[in-house]
Amino acid sequence: MRILTNSGVPAAAPIQPNPWRAMIDRLAGIALVGALAAAAIALGRIGWFESTGISALTLAIALGMIVGNTLYPRIAHAGASGVTFSKQTLLRLGIILYGLRLTFQDIAIVGVPGVTIDLLVLSSTFALSWWMGTRLFGLDRKTAMLIGAGSSICGAAAVMATEPVVRGRAEQVTVAVSTVVVFGTLAIFLYPAIYYLSNRYHLLAMSPASYGIFAGSTIHEVAQVVAAGRSISEGAANTAVITKMVRVMMLAPFLAALSTYLSRSADPRDAKEPSDAGEPSNAHEPIDAHDASGAPHSRIVIPWFALGFVGVAAFNSLGILPKTMVGAAINLDTVILAMAMAALGVTTHISAIRAAGVKPLALAASLFAWLILGGGAINAGISAVLG
Repeated sequence: MRILTNSGVPAAAPIQPNPWRAMIDRLAGIALVGALAAAAIALGRIGWFESTGISALTLAIALGMIVGNTLYPRIAHAGASGVTFSKQTLLRLGIILYGLRLTFQDIAIVGVPGVTIDLLVLSSTFALSWWMGTRLFGLDRKTAMLIGAGSSICGAAAVMATEPVVRGRAEQVTVAVSTVVVFGTLAIFLYPAIYYLSNRYHLLAMSPASYGIFAGSTIHEVAQVVAAGRSISEGAANTAVITKMVRVMMLAPFLAALSTYLSRSADPRDAKEPSDAGEPSNAHEPIDAHDASGAPHSRIVIPWFALGFVGVAAFNSLGILPKTMVGAAINLDTVILAMAMAALGVTTHISAIRAAGVKPLALAASLFAWLILGGGAINAGISAVLG
């Protein structure tokens, strides 16, 4: 049966999507970010990058931004679905596999003082970022929360894990990651200086072990923690990494708590923010906490990948998997996360970052000062009370 238009002319048949073409387009986008991830991992193994704590994830987003603002706009029509798949689905898979880097035995090593310090540093830093970002610097709360997550938990990985919960835009995520790179890199050189000056002038009683807990509880990225720890001693580095891993383990309950809160509250400014063009919305939208009538609802959404993260860490704690298999899986996870970061960089526009101005950097600088001063005070106080 033919369908006629109002003028009596037969209507054109709707164009049927070509599944093979869609698959090719997706594979093209995945291949693009895969190549960028491979290049970033190769660069990350160069001695200078390792010594300065610049990880493959940081390099991946940088390479992605270069391609995204030069070559990619010309080929976006052929690879957008693959880039989006990498930025969303691969990201969640990467966060789940990140749990292989942790075991519950790590908690026992740092003890109650280390866990308490991590918890207080995390909660105070994130709360301060939220308050200062929105009240003092006038930022939207998504940007403030993303910067707070990166500063308070585990750098770029935390920013990427928080993005699906707050539904941040690519440029907001990139701005947050950039602040982690700037001040985390600065910490690599500043923290050892603090240690040596404190011991030389007897400002603080800081042993290599206490320095390790201080560095692990306040420095942004795992790679940066390793670099700052090794500047003192291997023992300090080990303590710092274990403390940092316990802090990373807090990512899952943090995301669950944040998602629960956002499902009960909405910021009118968030509703006005456009999402990334051409990208499907996330499976859950905790920022949009109103129904069609405008009344608030109390739907609680717990990110499934956060539960997967905890489950993988719990399974890894059993010690069932051979170390070689765990190492191979961690290497695979690095590739997956690098692909997600490269995809983020590809979809980030320099003009949007420029429009953000100096306020995000000022917020991150304030948080960095808090991590050193406030984090140092928390370390000293808890150590004095709990030993």
